[in-house]
Amino acid sequence: MVDSVQRTAEPAIGPVNHDKPRRRFRRKLNSYTGAPLLMISINLVLFALFFVWPAAIGLGYSFTSYTGIGDAPFVGTDNYTKLFADPAFWAALKRTLIYTASVVPLSFVAALGTAYLLVSPYTKGKSVARVVFFLPWLISPIIVGVIWRWLFGENFGLVNFIIEKFGGSAVSWQSNGDLSLIVVIVAATWAGTAFNMLLFIAALKNVPVSYYEAADLDGANAWQKFRRITLPAIAPTSFIVILLSTLHTMKEYSLIVAVNAGGPGTENNLIVQYIYSTGFRKAQIGYASAASFILLLILMVIALVQMLANRRKGN
Repeated sequence: MVDSVQRTAEPAIGPVNHDKPRRRFRRKLNSYTGAPLLMISINLVLFALFFVWPAAIGLGYSFTSYTGIGDAPFVGTDNYTKLFADPAFWAALKRTLIYTASVVPLSFVAALGTAYLLVSPYTKGKSVARVVFFLPWLISPIIVGVIWRWLFGENFGLVNFIIEKFGGSAVSWQSNGDLSLIVVIVAATWAGTAFNMLLFIAALKNVPVSYYEAADLDGANAWQKFRRITLPAIAPTSFIVILLSTLHTMKEYSLIVAVNAGGPGTENNLIVQYIYSTGFRKAQIGYASAASFILLLILMVIALVQMLANRRKGN
């Protein structure tokens, strides 16, 4: 009787189908992995084509005395040795750091303050204000530079015209290196506030209203709510804004050229202007490639430091 039970039970179990897990895995691979891999592969191809390959070529040129024509004789690390001994390179790097350390905090405060006002329920005309505040982002950096050059021109600028109309003397906005840099900093802050403002508006709208209601019940004032609730809630957006603003400002070129062309003289040449002048005007492609690679390393270090700092704060 036991044998008959076993015989009748055996067909119910049947042979194990090993193809089902494979089909299930293939189905999961196709539905959850295939499309993302396809999208990532397109980005990887574009990244390798327009960044990795040119960077590799530039790195190779940095060890040569290539002038843009003919052969590229190998010179080893001579370009880097000359670069670190070049006072013009250090002056351009110093000016770039001053420019970045000024523009990034100013644009951060201006963008956050503007966004905070535009999401406030007490602000009137917010729709029109958003359009007006976003207009600078729609203008080309060259046009932005021309506008501010017209405003702060020494002989034809609107600001000096108003000053002289009220009995003052014209200010040397272009011939004074420090004043010329201040004009560029203000122009860059005005132009870069719009995009950061949109990021902060989205972040502020995502802060739960219940947090503020609980703070009101506890008797918190506006500054305490902003410090204890708003700033921690928008910390990820703040990190993105600071990171992108820093990287963009360190690579600024067109705005500087349009406002003062790095002047007076070469006093306000930033690092990108130094690279352009060395590579294309002086035909020292190998030397300029070395400077470009140093700039790339500086940007990578800045990005890594900010990412590590943000991760520690998150922990």
